[in-house]
Amino acid sequence: MVTEDSLLTLTKGELHVTGRLVDASNATLYATATLEDQSIICIYKPIAGERPLWDFSDGCLAHREYAAFLVSDHLGFDLVPLTILRDGPYGFGMVQQWVDIDESIDLGKFFSTDHPKLRSMALFDAIINNTDRKIGHLLPLDGQTLFGCDHGVTFHSDDKLRTVLWQWANEPFTEEEFTLLRKAQSSLAGELGRLLAPLLTEVEIQETARRVADLLTSGTFPLPNPDWPAVPWPAF
Repeated sequence: MVTEDSLLTLTKGELHVTGRLVDASNATLYATATLEDQSIICIYKPIAGERPLWDFSDGCLAHREYAAFLVSDHLGFDLVPLTILRDGPYGFGMVQQWVDIDESIDLGKFFSTDHPKLRSMALFDAIINNTDRKIGHLLPLDGQTLFGCDHGVTFHSDDKLRTVLWQWANEPFTEEEFTLLRKAQSSLAGELGRLLAPLLTEVEIQETARRVADLLTSGTFPLPNPDWPAVPWPAF
């Protein structure tokens, strides 16, 4: 999904806001980025439109959205649509390529299946400490391709994993998953860690590395934290 043309258009194109997602708790604007003869539909979330959260007092949600994309892209998850940070009509913020989902897929049934891309999403969420993986944040394009959105409440230094994807709790990792986690461990100590440094606090990056180390040690998908709600509300 990430191509040089789409990245250039999203980054350099003129951003036109055409609507607003009224159900979103923060300013979430429907927009089009246009560069010469190419246009990309996107979501634009200006930092100025964010509501402060008591438990995410450091940084901003836009930076966390972009950080989640970097982890997905750098580690080869390919689960987050192309996401950038840029200026726009309402100030600096996050811009993410729009995804048209397959509306024939019943999300109310799909989310609880053993689909391999959902399993990959569960591992990704464990790494980024996603505290809000709702059913409606799953974006299946077809039977093989899946994306996720709304990653603003992630990377907290405390263990706050809250998700609808618990079907693999305590299940052993495959060799491929172990390989990915080892890649995450080395990348967080290197290039990926450097990319995340302007976006997250040093403690948040350290705790992300600690979570990856804990996953490698346990060898299994995490169990729900007994001191934290396991499923977001509303779940959809």
